[in-house]
Amino acid sequence: MQVNVAPIACKTQVIYIGEVTRRNTDPDGFRSGCPLASTLDIVGDRWSLLIVRGLFVGFSRYGDFLAGPEKISTNILAARLKTLECAGLIERLTDEGNPRGRYRLTRKGADLLPAMQALTSWGAEHLPDRWEPPGWFMAAKPSDYYPD
Repeated sequence: MQVNVAPIACKTQVIYIGEVTRRNTDPDGFRSGCPLASTLDIVGDRWSLLIVRGLFVGFSRYGDFLAGPEKISTNILAARLKTLECAGLIERLTDEGNPRGRYRLTRKGADLLPAMQALTSWGAEHLPDRWEPPGWFMAAKPSDYYPD
């Protein structure tokens, strides 16, 4: 079966922060040169890291994300998938005969795993009555998710 990376048109001067789209004068489209602020420009809304989490736990199709426990709406999901793809954290693959495609993490996206594990540990320790993080997720390494 032939698998292709689907092309996407990205605008480098537009960043998405939460529900707000804003233009920036920084040549890279970030609000500042701070690495943390720039990372949050990409994944700092309430949905992006949950989409990345979905990819870590095995989601790959649009419908998988819609069926997740947080119930993301279709318009938000489409916008966040495009933002993550434009940022190089995920890629959309098309299978021969299936135009809908599927998503997977890039190496850049997989390298978010330690930050996500740290946030998960913090939440499990400091927020009462949360789900127990799966041991396999907490023990995983970014290289476990690098694309072939």
